[in-house]
Amino acid sequence: MSEEQADSGLSWNERVIQEFRANNGRVGGMFEGAPIVVLTTMGRRTGRPHVNPTIYYKDGDRYLVFASNAGREKHPDWYHNLLESPQVTMEIGTPEGAVRPFATRAQVLEGEERDRYWELQCSIDATFRDYEAKAGRTIPVVALHPLNLGVITDRSRMIGAQLTKHHADLRAELARVRAAIDETLTTDGTTALPAADLAEQLRRRCLTYCYGLQMHHIREDGSFSAFEDRFPHLVPAIGRLRAEHKVVEDALAGFEELLNKGGFDKPDEVERLRAELDRVVSGLEDHFRYEEETLLPALEG
Repeated sequence: MSEEQADSGLSWNERVIQEFRANNGRVGGMFEGAPIVVLTTMGRRTGRPHVNPTIYYKDGDRYLVFASNAGREKHPDWYHNLLESPQVTMEIGTPEGAVRPFATRAQVLEGEERDRYWELQCSIDATFRDYEAKAGRTIPVVALHPLNLGVITDRSRMIGAQLTKHHADLRAELARVRAAIDETLTTDGTTALPAADLAEQLRRRCLTYCYGLQMHHIREDGSFSAFEDRFPHLVPAIGRLRAEHKVVEDALAGFEELLNKGGFDKPDEVERLRAELDRVVSGLEDHFRYEEETLLPALEG
């Protein structure tokens, strides 16, 4: 890890992830030479994306990860998150020289299977035995199954149905957020709630929508890798969709910063918030429509 990274103000996790993405999955420090993946799970309380690096073991088509939490007494947050929502986006280095995201389904191993793979990991890396002794708990072993579109099946068509449902849910939630903003304003040009209540209500509603949109795009980016492998002719279209995700992601980061500053206790400030939200999500309907028109026919075979 470079001195520039150490002085950047980023957390340890953030520095590792930055290095991981910049170096096709390779990092220095305590992880040097270790097989690393980066997991994104959905926060079980906030719905916010949680990103964590962890060591993996490749077992056939699946990837095993270990909820050691560096020997702490409690399971890591990412483990609790995937119990609530087993859709996990996994980033990993590739032979092409760049990290790629993959959509996976998490499965917690149990019984003899769990014990066998835990012992195998400890034989590969004795640090995990130390983690177990420090933690004083049974450390979960989780299998990540990447999405495979090699054969169009009922599951593939279900993915298409889920895509359209998620888009419909996001459209409806955006309408509710806009309606909530409108409801805070009275006809005589004042705000309908006390300043502190108003600011917190707007912040909570807007952040819920923003985190939902972020998670949707992160999971889609993982699914796009399976589409690119199965349908090479869709690569240019998926490139466009990924680029649009990046634009929205950057806009959402700025919008979250605005929300965290607060101060929406006057009508003109609420109007400014609504205008900024509309700017952030401008073009979203066109994006949804293009995605549906491009990907759904492929899933129908």
